[in-house]
Amino acid sequence: MKVIVFPGGFNWPIFVAQDKGFFDEKGVSVEVTPTPDSKFQMKGLIDGEFDIAMTAMDNVVAYSEGQGAVETENEADIFAFMGVDNGFLRLVSVPDVKTYDDIKGKQVGVDALTTGYAFVLRKMLELNGLSEDDFEFVEAGGVMSRFGSLMEKKFAATLLVSPLEAAAERQGFNLLGNGSETLGAYQGVVGAARRDWASENEDDLVGYIGGYRAALDWLYDPANKDEAIAILEKHVPQMAGPVAQVSYKILLDDQSGFFKDGAVSPEGVQKVLELRSEYGQPQKDLTDPAKYTDTSYYEKTSK
Repeated sequence: MKVIVFPGGFNWPIFVAQDKGFFDEKGVSVEVTPTPDSKFQMKGLIDGEFDIAMTAMDNVVAYSEGQGAVETENEADIFAFMGVDNGFLRLVSVPDVKTYDDIKGKQVGVDALTTGYAFVLRKMLELNGLSEDDFEFVEAGGVMSRFGSLMEKKFAATLLVSPLEAAAERQGFNLLGNGSETLGAYQGVVGAARRDWASENEDDLVGYIGGYRAALDWLYDPANKDEAIAILEKHVPQMAGPVAQVSYKILLDDQSGFFKDGAVSPEGVQKVLELRSEYGQPQKDLTDPAKYTDTSYYEKTSK
């Protein structure tokens, strides 16, 4: 299977499933491709270049509703089959921007202007007293690209995905806000696929989910901590040492880390729909989380 992901430590379960043989045990072979941004990722998924995308739930909704940031050759008949996390979204700013108010008159980096986590960021800024006239969104690519640009101070702030905020804070950058604390339940990353591919490749998809869930179980076992950190450092060398230790604490927190069961959160999807109903164009009233998900494959998995 060809799986396209945003590069970073939040792919830890995939690294574990590969290195510990959990995918092999389920009879599946997984080829992982890093994406530069959500536009490349979603076009590749919808047009058949990739089988699975580990992507934001908002991207699934946006492209399904004709609100995507790039044109695709095929109709976006896609769905989420598995839930991964709450997004691990952290608003981080350059050293001289210490408060939300300091963002006024400055640029803020996003992946794409109308998909990804741009609406989360917009709501966070709004709830902290900033209107859309107070700042300028600039497209800066996927999270690793945004992290690099933030380090170079090309804009004032951006949403990073944990544990990148830990690396930024070690260099004097500021953590201004936590997405889940600000918004409550939110469905961040999901596993997404095309409906026709999933129907034709049910065993592979069920095997992928099962291998991923087995990796989550292994990661959450404290006895595996040292080996888990070694696997992370192997696949993401820039996160070695203290950052890897912090990553373990953040990404495997019992309450706010990876979803332990790998299931989609209906409440989290509902929050995604609320934000897209408020900010998406053309404007639509989106109310049914089940329209964008299919739990049947998940329900057939065994760890």
